[in-house]
Amino acid sequence: MTIRVIPLMLVAAFLACASSCAKPDWIQQTLVTVDVTGVWIGSTTRQSGLSTFEVRLELEQQGPKVTGSVRQTGPGFGGFGALTGPLDGFIRGDVFSFALTNATAQGELTVTGDEMTGYMNHHGSKLPISFRRVSSTLPASQP
Repeated sequence: MTIRVIPLMLVAAFLACASSCAKPDWIQQTLVTVDVTGVWIGSTTRQSGLSTFEVRLELEQQGPKVTGSVRQTGPGFGGFGALTGPLDGFIRGDVFSFALTNATAQGELTVTGDEMTGYMNHHGSKLPISFRRVSSTLPASQP
């Protein structure tokens, strides 16, 4: 009888190991490996390549949670509207995901040191965007 139980136990152990290997490690999914606090300047180009605009991010990070603001600093996309307002986001590993609280844009950026690259969805257009950090501290609040 014990001879039959051993193969069953081996099959059960194999299935348990295989199912845990197929899932991403939960620690890696929740690990925060970067800090995006500071002022970032970036730019993106409309898909037609005819117009480019600059964007300024002011971000404050506490653990995986990021709050801040985005402001378009150059000319925009005409009918697309200005890209300005508060944002909420989070860090998962080295990826910064965000959404403007007015729901006009969201994006996902990979952070490498003082640079971030990725995409932003703005009024239905998926735009490539890149940023560089110009300061690791936030400017003093305006009175």
